[in-house]
Amino acid sequence: MTAVPRRRRVQPGELREREPMAGYTTWRVGGPGRRVYRPADAADLVAFLADLPAQEPLLWCGLGSNLLVRDGGLPGTVLLTQGGLDGLAITGDRIRAEAGVACGRLAREAVRAGLGGLAFLAGIPGTAGGALALNAGAWGGTTWERVVAVETVDRSGCVRHRAPADFEVGYRSVRGPAGESFLAATWALEPGSVAGLREAVRALLRQRNATQPVGQATCGSVFRNPPGDAAGRLIDSAGLKGARRGGARVSTRHANFILNEGGSAADIEALMQHVQHRVAAVHGVHLEPEVHIVGEAAP
Repeated sequence: MTAVPRRRRVQPGELREREPMAGYTTWRVGGPGRRVYRPADAADLVAFLADLPAQEPLLWCGLGSNLLVRDGGLPGTVLLTQGGLDGLAITGDRIRAEAGVACGRLAREAVRAGLGGLAFLAGIPGTAGGALALNAGAWGGTTWERVVAVETVDRSGCVRHRAPADFEVGYRSVRGPAGESFLAATWALEPGSVAGLREAVRALLRQRNATQPVGQATCGSVFRNPPGDAAGRLIDSAGLKGARRGGARVSTRHANFILNEGGSAADIEALMQHVQHRVAAVHGVHLEPEVHIVGEAAP
């Protein structure tokens, strides 16, 4: 087994109160979490969960992409996985990653080991845990295609080892045992040429950079693609590129991206609703958000 060193360490039990979530989301908005906790490692997380009151609202947060936290903030506890749950190990053709490992890092480490099958993750702005929860995908690849084992943890801190058959996996949706969250997963990959795999990743990133608003405050794709169509095409053909609500604007590069240009979560949510209403009026299609909207509106 080859264990890939963690990039950074944090103090055990890093707990902050009334912490603004704008610093933990890629849209750079969000009111305060009542408590924000970053575990040092999986064992620390298990201990924390074991002591957490059963009624305490709990939100898992990786890179904060695909997440819109309303301006009034969150009443419960936020668990930050990145920087704590970042263990990654490679054994033969298998790679195991904990929930906080960034998708880009997971793709790069697989390529460095000469293992193919996860290159599509290189351009996804999230973590392994988020990718597992949503069956994230891009450029024809999806997260669960090569998953062979999963580790979960419940609210009491009980860790379970599960098989992919324990989960119902669909397009941007995963349903598993109630009350369990993803702690880690193992993927079975295919040996390949390191040089060839690196070029495949570069090609995907070039395509992403050419078609998406990279380097700006977005959450990735805002809406799910409806069956047989693309949300971006529907939004574009409804004349919504460049549409604005306050400091939020529909990208002119890719219509399924909303940019935060100094606005609030309320601006972004209002623009999302405007896009939904307009697309429904023009095309008769209701766009389902891919992004998760959480928290309370500002008073």
